[in-house]
Amino acid sequence: MEQLQQTMQKILELVGFSDFKVDLEPEGRRLTIFINEGEWFKNWLPRLITDLTLLARLVNKRNGQDQPVYLDINNYRKEREQLIVDLARAAARKVLLTKAEVQLPAMNAYERRLIHTELASRPDVKTESSGERAERRVVVKPLF
Repeated sequence: MEQLQQTMQKILELVGFSDFKVDLEPEGRRLTIFINEGEWFKNWLPRLITDLTLLARLVNKRNGQDQPVYLDINNYRKEREQLIVDLARAAARKVLLTKAEVQLPAMNAYERRLIHTELASRPDVKTESSGERAERRVVVKPLF
């Protein structure tokens, strides 16, 4: 797995980043990257995470490792996950107050799963996904 870490460091150098750190957890499934390049690239973080995750998976596959890799840059994914969980809780509170269903914004499959998982243990609301492809979203409904 050290080979993955070294390869990702080389990729970041080739891309043009100069001040960064790549950490790989011992079990090799979580790759955390901290890039100190100022504010200009924050809008690019979601795309950069997606692209580097794909590259990390390809590197692992080439090296005979077929396990998935979780990649995060500057704790973007960690903060995004917390935001999604907070959104789920707020939606559940709103559903209980208004007694009406709440449609959340369109999300990717992973984010929808976070919503479903967060609210699954609640006996007062239920969640369903609706919509197609990029417009797929979670609907939180009250249980009467």
